[in-house]
Amino acid sequence: MSLALTRSDAGYGVRVGRARPAAPKGTLGDKLAKICILALFSAMAMRIAKDCADTGHVTGMLLLASEALVVALTLVRRSAEVVDRSWKARMLTLFSTFGPPLVRPVSVAALAPESLTIVISAVGLIIVVLGKLSLGRSFGLTPANRGVVSSGLYRFVRHPIYLGYLTTHVGFVIANPADWNLVVLLAADIALLLRAICEERTLAADDAYRAYMGRVRWRIFPGVF
Repeated sequence: MSLALTRSDAGYGVRVGRARPAAPKGTLGDKLAKICILALFSAMAMRIAKDCADTGHVTGMLLLASEALVVALTLVRRSAEVVDRSWKARMLTLFSTFGPPLVRPVSVAALAPESLTIVISAVGLIIVVLGKLSLGRSFGLTPANRGVVSSGLYRFVRHPIYLGYLTTHVGFVIANPADWNLVVLLAADIALLLRAICEERTLAADDAYRAYMGRVRWRIFPGVF
């Protein structure tokens, strides 16, 4: 049994269990993951940019900016000493990360004025940016040993970046209410919520993280979850 400090979007904690060294930076698996992320993001960028040019709608561009941060920070993230490589963690990460780039702008009428969807998406993007600025190069897609953070937005909720993701997703679906977008983002967001729970079941094995949970009660939605 081993104990190692970890950091993920939750920002702060420890991992208890059999420690597995992270794959060396630049391995085939790491390169393939980055290529997949870049390919999906590039396809998404082209779809949304074309829609913005054709229609003048900018809500999708705010979602694109949020996802661009995922790509940029994934490419420059700091190497980890310990990574949770369980299949459960991998599958939840897969669905929650690779789902959003599959959304598509649609030509059907929005469910609300674009001014409202822009505000919703902008608020979500601001939350994502502030959360990721707290993490910097310690950003990771799975729980890993990249340092400790409990400041900034992490003083208010334990997964502020997840809150930002969910907010931008709501804005996009309201602006692009297609069945495909709803199903893709609903699946991705359910995986995101389960991912937060999965992370904390591991992190809460440590007294220090339990103390942090005592100070910051809510995972994502203050007063709800």
